Amino acid sequence: MESAIRPKILFIFNPRSGNHSIDWEKEIGEYFKPLHYSIEIHVLKDDCCAAEINEKIASYDPDQVVAVGGDGTVTLVGGCLLEKNIQLGILPAGSANGLAKELGISLIPAEALHTVISGVGKKIHVIMINGRLSIHLSDIGFNARMIEKFQTENTRGIWGYFKATLPILRNILFINPLMKVSITIDERTIRTKTAMIVIANATRYGSGAVINPNGNLEDELFEVIVIKQISIIEIFKMLVTHTSFNPRKTEILRTRTLHIKLSKKMHFQVDGEYLGKVDEVKAYLIPAALEIRVPSPVQYHSLFSDQMFPKL
Repeated sequence: MESAIRPKILFIFNPRSGNHSIDWEKEIGEYFKPLHYSIEIHVLKDDCCAAEINEKIASYDPDQVVAVGGDGTVTLVGGCLLEKNIQLGILPAGSANGLAKELGISLIPAEALHTVISGVGKKIHVIMINGRLSIHLSDIGFNARMIEKFQTENTRGIWGYFKATLPILRNILFINPLMKVSITIDERTIRTKTAMIVIANATRYGSGAVINPNGNLEDELFEVIVIKQISIIEIFKMLVTHTSFNPRKTEILRTRTLHIKLSKKMHFQVDGEYLGKVDEVKAYLIPAALEIRVPSPVQYHSLFSDQMFPKL
């Protein structure tokens, strides 16, 4: 078989991701030109769906599938690999690239491509939320509203995200509207008021804000972060100090199953994709569901050593 002689890698490229500062098709082509691999780049259409990707995987029969895009693209491609014995690679071509950062995958194209061929497999759990796959972070309320505004205004890049959301952040900090919620985790029900609820598979957003400091992609639990009050101090902890949250303002719950009922419909997003407003959310964990290609310990150490102690 050809794959036994020349490993086959299928790249699923979302051309609408990110700010287009990198020509990913060129980077991939030049990197693999001298190497003994068979590669194909499949460019997603505007109305792309899982069926399109599954059809391409079936026809190409790759040894590895690489998502070239942001967190939404990674989740879309990852969902097509849940029941297939194929590793998922990531080339961070999005605006925030939260999951790539979480896994230590470099934002530098050549280094990310090196992980594709020289990395190691990491089995992680995933969450099914209202029938949708979540690999990174999903939430209800404040941040989902910011993503909706970001996508509506069609801005690009992390700074475009902040610019689009400053008016919302100002409103939240000074008015701080709360929603009434009923949260059932496993068999315990909590009733409270909150500004935002995060269903967390990972620890941090692409902005660097640590929302779930004790998260672990490899265990058999996910976290529910109940932000009862958004304050400048708590935001500073998330962005800068990464110290413990004030439990009166931010509560972290751990569970395998989740059922949320809201007193009114609120903005909702899954892995960076805005999905409208909801008044109910159901979620459950699938352990060891997906194998992702991550930097080997040697490569990971090298990447972070170079960042901490740059060569002169």
